[in-house]
Amino acid sequence: MNSTTLRTAVGVVLAGAVSAVLLPASAANAATPSAGVDKATADAFGRVATAVLTERTDALVDGRPQHRIAAKADRRAGLSARMARTERTDVSSLRTRKQRLAALGEVYTAGDTKVSVDGVRVSGKRATVRVTETTTFTYKKIRGDEPASTGFKAHHELGFSAAQGGRWELTGIKATDDGPRPVNAPAPGPAAAAAASTTPDAPRAATSWPVRAVPKKRTSYNYAAMAAYSEKYWRNYNPAYRKFNEAGGDCTNFLSQALKAGGWKPETGKAGDYRKWWYDAKGQSDSWIGVNEWSWYALNSKRVTPLSNVFQMEVGDVLQMDFDGDGSKDHSMMTTYRSSYGMPYLTYHSTNTYRKSMASILASYPDAVYFAYRT
Repeated sequence: MNSTTLRTAVGVVLAGAVSAVLLPASAANAATPSAGVDKATADAFGRVATAVLTERTDALVDGRPQHRIAAKADRRAGLSARMARTERTDVSSLRTRKQRLAALGEVYTAGDTKVSVDGVRVSGKRATVRVTETTTFTYKKIRGDEPASTGFKAHHELGFSAAQGGRWELTGIKATDDGPRPVNAPAPGPAAAAAASTTPDAPRAATSWPVRAVPKKRTSYNYAAMAAYSEKYWRNYNPAYRKFNEAGGDCTNFLSQALKAGGWKPETGKAGDYRKWWYDAKGQSDSWIGVNEWSWYALNSKRVTPLSNVFQMEVGDVLQMDFDGDGSKDHSMMTTYRSSYGMPYLTYHSTNTYRKSMASILASYPDAVYFAYRT
């Protein structure tokens, strides 16, 4: 999360809260009787969302048979013809991603997706439906020391339009989380051209595999404690800290918490001074919550050193990503497990994710710019 994002996002969130009221699905009919969206229709919205997101998950699972999403529709809700074509293309791209994952030594033997409807907003012949997806993948034991599973919780907004016969048709679906997209999320269109300049403060990390390991030297930091903290609070947030999900993302705030748990000592000063790093009951430094600011602090304080390759990361090390190559880093995460074969697994907030492999991140973002740090 960038500090500039933090300062502007709060006003946007408040403005949105005033302009549109999101209705709980169970109350949609009572609040908007003219729209005819009763509980049964809200449930149908949920079934469509489940069908689409489950189909995406299935595309990544080894040996999982193909299903036709349209066959899961009913008389209340389904996909528009255009949306059905789009989903077929997206699912095909995910099967290609499954092949890339397999080439990197990662295979999923099972996948489970559950969807809950968080709210329905109706305006005339259009409905906006917000849902939460909870998905778990089971890792195949190829080398024997992979973790049992990886999981994430993601949020989506679906658009439906009223069609003939009182039926609703899905016309669009978009993610509403900041941070890397989940492994079962199709890639968007071609990324914008990278800016001419790149971030000067941290060297890019290569993504070639395999790579020579760089073992950690003995330090005063407790890397096991960093990992344990991240894996304890990846889903259930520590109430001792404020959340920044609605103000640009919680990823670097969560990273800072884990580093503190492992022995990083605060350095107090002005919030905007990136040479300082701190959090208290009244506020925090920009470097505590900002992706770029954290990098500036960590490098200038000598608390980290850059790694030349992302696969050199070990437990407690940090990965940052520039999604579109525009020179500004967008996301921070921590390595919380490393297999004996050398595969780092990362845990992070926004989207809340547990032990996602470096392979799956690269397969989903082959064109991103990566920065790896030894803590």
